[in-house]
Order: sequence, then C-alpha cells, then structure tokens
Amino acid sequence: MDENLKISLQYYGISPWEIEVIYGYLNSRFLVSQEEIEANDENFVSFLNLDIPLTFNEEFFQWFDFRRWEKMKAVFKEMKRRRGAGNALKININFLGNPKIVFVVDTEDRQLYDNAIEKIDFVLELLPYHLDPEKLPSDIWE
Repeated sequence: MDENLKISLQYYGISPWEIEVIYGYLNSRFLVSQEEIEANDENFVSFLNLDIPLTFNEEFFQWFDFRRWEKMKAVFKEMKRRRGAGNALKININFLGNPKIVFVVDTEDRQLYDNAIEKIDFVLELLPYHLDPEKLPSDIWE
C-alpha cells in the first residue's frame, strides 16, 4: 500500500501524551494531518476522530500490523480508564469504502467500552455477510 496515505486526526480534550502516542503509531504508516478542534459535543469531555483513507478489511490490518493495532486499542482503553465513569470520551473511527464503515465508541460503562474497542477487528468476519449486495438496501452509503 502507498506509504504516503494521509490520515486525519481531529480531537479535543486529549492529553498531549495521548496524542503523541497515537500520532507515533499512525505516523509509522501514514502522513498524519492533526488538528485540535473546539469542543463540539457538550456530552463529552474528550473526543477523537480518525479518518482512515483505506477500506476496513483484512488487508488494512495486515498492512497496518496487528501488533500496532493492538497497541492503539490499548491506548484507547487507557484513555477511557483515565477519565473514569460517565460519557467522558467519544471515539469515531471512519474507514473509506462503499458503504463507508464507521465505528463510534461512546458508552459510559468502561467494560462495555473496552469490549467495543476489542470487537472492532472481529467485525471483519461478519462484514461479508452484512454487506452482501443482495441483503443491503441500495440507499445505504455509511
């Protein structure tokens, strides 16, 4: 895959340490466009949005490296742990494709949050069934 792919990282309420670690993982595979934005959701103290310029599939994880992905998930879970209970953190992960695959992790419960983060890569096994053109309505793009 192209080493010059540009990934968009937008955030607010994320510590410099957290951004530095995430940036490091992403920068090893992408050109990172990083932007600290104004808080735009009063329900969340912290927000992270990743626009990944690739399709959500097995090839992405092989190219990005499963170990690197596991480290990213560990950072996401640590971010939630550091913020405690409640709707403190929202993470959006957007992949290109038709339809576009979007993961939104914003649950209050830490265990549910951690489980949701862990399950992102397991969705790969279910996608061929759920995205079967015979079963998918024609007006679905995301």
